[in-house]
Amino acid sequence: MESRNHHESRQGQSSQLSRRSFLGTAVSGLGVGASVQLVGQSNSAENRPNILFCISDDQSWTHAGAAGDPIVKTPAFDRVAANGVLCTHAFCDAPTCGPSRSAILTGQSIWRLEEAGNIHSTLPSKFATYTEMLEGAGYMIGHTSKGWSPGRLEPGGRTRNPAGDTFESFEQFMGQRPADKPFCFWLGSRDPHRPYELGSGQRSGKDPAQVVVPPHLPDNSVTRNDILDYYVEVERFDSNVERALNLLDEAGQLDNTIVVVTSDHGMPFPRAKASLYDYGSRVPLAVSWPRAIPAGRTVDDFISLSDMAPTFLEAAGLEPHRDMTARSLLPILQSSESGQVDSSRDTAFFAMERHDGCRRGGKGYPCRAIRTGDYLYIRNFEPTRWPSGSPNAADCARGIPYGEIDSSPTKTFMMKNRGDPYVDRLAELAFGTRPGHELYDLREDPGQLRNAATEPALADQAKTLDAQLMAHLADTGDPRALGKPAPWDFYPYYGRKVNQDWTVDAPE
Repeated sequence: MESRNHHESRQGQSSQLSRRSFLGTAVSGLGVGASVQLVGQSNSAENRPNILFCISDDQSWTHAGAAGDPIVKTPAFDRVAANGVLCTHAFCDAPTCGPSRSAILTGQSIWRLEEAGNIHSTLPSKFATYTEMLEGAGYMIGHTSKGWSPGRLEPGGRTRNPAGDTFESFEQFMGQRPADKPFCFWLGSRDPHRPYELGSGQRSGKDPAQVVVPPHLPDNSVTRNDILDYYVEVERFDSNVERALNLLDEAGQLDNTIVVVTSDHGMPFPRAKASLYDYGSRVPLAVSWPRAIPAGRTVDDFISLSDMAPTFLEAAGLEPHRDMTARSLLPILQSSESGQVDSSRDTAFFAMERHDGCRRGGKGYPCRAIRTGDYLYIRNFEPTRWPSGSPNAADCARGIPYGEIDSSPTKTFMMKNRGDPYVDRLAELAFGTRPGHELYDLREDPGQLRNAATEPALADQAKTLDAQLMAHLADTGDPRALGKPAPWDFYPYYGRKVNQDWTVDAPE
C-alpha cells in the first residue's frame, strides 16, 4: 500500500542513465513563480530534459494500435511506445476532466484538493503544480487546446491556466522558445470528446464488423458505428501528436525530450466516463525518452496519472513538492525490465465526487475504488443517489435523463430499448442505482458486469480490499475515511445549472 513516506523507499534501478546524474538540490515548499538554481548541473536546455505531455480528452486504454485495437490507427502513440515504454495498467485519478487534470498537475489524489475534486470548479493556488515548479527552475511552460479545464481559475487565486501560457499550437510555442531554455509543454486536445460527426467512421473506410464492442454495451450496428465515429477523433488527436514528434525530430530535440501520450479518462459511453469501472478509469499510456529510457518495453506496473508530476520534477533535478503523494515513475521507466518491474506497484486508487451534479440538489456521487490485478473494489458512499444522474430530466444539470453520461446514439438506444431483456440488463448496469459495496473478480468477470461483493466465496476478499482502501484513504487524508466533513456537494459550481433545487450552501 502507498503512503506519504513513499519517497523514502525509492530504489535504484539499472538504466542507461543514472538518476544521480541529474538529481540536483532538494526543492520543496516551492511557491508559484519562485526561482530555483539547480546545484551540481547546468541550467542549459541540453542538460535537462524537455517534456512533451500529450493528453487526449476521453479515451479508454484499449483504443490504440499498440494496445491491440484492430481498427484505430495511432502511429504516434505506437511510435512512442516502440521508442520507450507501453504501460498496460495506467489509471486516471478521477474519471472526470477537471479533477483528473488537477491530480496530474499537483501530484495529489483528488480528495486532497478541496474544490478541485469537482468538475466545473477551480484549482486553488495553494496547491503547487509541477508546471509552475519547473517554470521556477528555468523551464518555459505552455499549453495548447484543453489544459486545466473546465472551471474558473480566478476564484482559486490563479490568473492563468496552470498548464502554462496558452499557444495556438506546439509549433507556435517552439517558435517562441529561447534556445537556451528547456521546455515543458502540455499538448492538449478536445478529441475524442463528444459530440461526434455521425457516420464519420464509416465514411473514413472503417468496417463496423471489426469493432470490438465492450461487454457492457449492446453489440449492434448503433454501438459499432458510434465507436467508429469515436475512433475518427482518437486518430485526429494522434495526428497532432505525430506532428509534434516530427517537429522535435527535425529540431534535433527528440532524443532529450520526455514524451508522454495518455488521456484524462475513459471513453464517453455508458458505464465508462464518470464511472470507476475500467472503461472510465483505465487510460492509454506510452512514455519515451531516448536518452534515458530503454526502448521497446511493456510494463505492467500499476500507474496513476498523478505520478507524472513527481516524475517530471525528478527528471528535471527537483524534489517533488512536500504535499505530493504520487510516486516518480523513473525507477521503472529507466529499468531494462519488462512486465512487473516494481512489486510494490500492484494497486491503483481512484475516486469520484461531483461530476455535473445531475441529481436533485445538484449533488455528486461520492465513491472510491481500489484496483488490483485480480479485483476491482468500489465503495459508494451515497448509494441511494443515482450514479449516472437522475432519470428525471428536471433534476439534471444539462436537462437530460442520466445526465452524467454524455448524449450519444448508444445511450439513446439503450434508453429506448429497455423492453429487450438483453438491453435492459446492460441499461440497468449503466443507469441504475448501485449498492454501497461492489466487487468484481476480474479473473472470471473481466468486463466487470457481476457484482460479487455479497457472494460467500468472496466475502473475505471484499473485507480485505475495503480495509486496504480505507487505510489508504485515511493515510492520504481523505475526509470521508477520517470521519471529517466532506464538503464537495457544497462547493461552488461554475458550469451551467438548469436542474431544480440546486443547493450548494448548506448540508442536506
